[in-house]
Amino acid sequence: MTWNMKLGGICGGVALATLLAVLVASPPSAPAQSDQPIRIGLSIALTGPLAPNGKQALLGAKIWEEEINAKRGLLGRKVELVNYDDQSNPATVPGIYTKLLDVDKVDLVVSGYATNMVAPAMPIIIQKNKTFISLAALDVNSQFQYPRYFSMLPTGQDTKPSFTDGYFEVASQRNPKPETVSIVSEDAEFARNACEGARENAKKYGFKIIYDRAFPPGTTDFSPIIRSLQAADADFVVVCSYPLSSVGIVLSANELSFTPKMLGGAMIGLQATVFKNKLKSKMNGIVNFETWVPSPKLMAPAAGFFKTYQEQAKAEGVDPLGYFLGGWGYAYFQVLGEAVEGANSIDDDKLADYLRSHEFKTIMGDLRFGKNGERTKSAMMTVQYHNITDAADLDTWRGMSYQTVLTPVDQKTGDLIYPYAAAK
Repeated sequence: MTWNMKLGGICGGVALATLLAVLVASPPSAPAQSDQPIRIGLSIALTGPLAPNGKQALLGAKIWEEEINAKRGLLGRKVELVNYDDQSNPATVPGIYTKLLDVDKVDLVVSGYATNMVAPAMPIIIQKNKTFISLAALDVNSQFQYPRYFSMLPTGQDTKPSFTDGYFEVASQRNPKPETVSIVSEDAEFARNACEGARENAKKYGFKIIYDRAFPPGTTDFSPIIRSLQAADADFVVVCSYPLSSVGIVLSANELSFTPKMLGGAMIGLQATVFKNKLKSKMNGIVNFETWVPSPKLMAPAAGFFKTYQEQAKAEGVDPLGYFLGGWGYAYFQVLGEAVEGANSIDDDKLADYLRSHEFKTIMGDLRFGKNGERTKSAMMTVQYHNITDAADLDTWRGMSYQTVLTPVDQKTGDLIYPYAAAK
């Protein structure tokens, strides 16, 4: 009996030691997948010249994250955004997406803002076979032909010409019709694409190009460019540029009293509140592209979002209105969320199939994706700025008093003031 008790004690001790060893070697099992958030990674410009637009896009995305998590998340799981600042520098982008996918192990990825930032991400995305929704990227997939790419930019299938088609259309309707055009572009991905489209439009609408030059990114003195345009003396001028260059060209054109019959085209930056505040009356007369404006018709489905955005923007220190990229930052996550729920999966194959085959309803309008992941129909607009004084403030930019939609016909709010000097 004593032996049995001793044997039992020894066996019990061995069993206890074995159990402890197993527990140490085998940590508690990971929580069920439904307890883990769906992590969505992106690179976004939070510093550098693209930051005024990148920050508002990210705030729009965060509002979507808050709202979706306040409901039930996606597929019953919370959503978590993982983002890094690309510093408005294309060279940082491949490393960011490599980190997101290989180190952070995010479930899904979307692009950051702008053509110049989306293009360098594509080789990584293709290598990893990820479904990729891009934000404000012009014709990036034409060179890759990647079947899992989808563009949130309302260019339609005729991508490159879309930014300036309305500009050329209204020019062609003048009587007498102008005959010559000068084209000037920043030597960067977006501007090259947009001005390639401008050359197509010149041919389409019957205009002769008499000056066509590019300038390097980082240019700070635009007076030689403006003087060259003055010397060429074309009837109207198309400019394809990124924010700081757009501002520099407008300032220089005003300083040198450059007044062709029309000026503008594909100038990014003039849509952001920070640059409007800098330029004010100097914007008068410029005709430029837009992807969305706060007209009563377009604001109707988006009013709730912009109320939330503008309340949060005060604390975040971002564009106080968010009209250019805030709404699109929310909308491209709306599309991703609808695809996840519709496909009932975060599998990239299933998501791509769903994105290709369904219509999506967003605060920025309904859309379908077609060839190369571009939208099936264009929703690009052409606007003209006018009647802006140097006393213009946030209330000015909040409405439509300072801009007129010229194209398309179904969004038109007024007529072109022509020539350019008449609106100065």
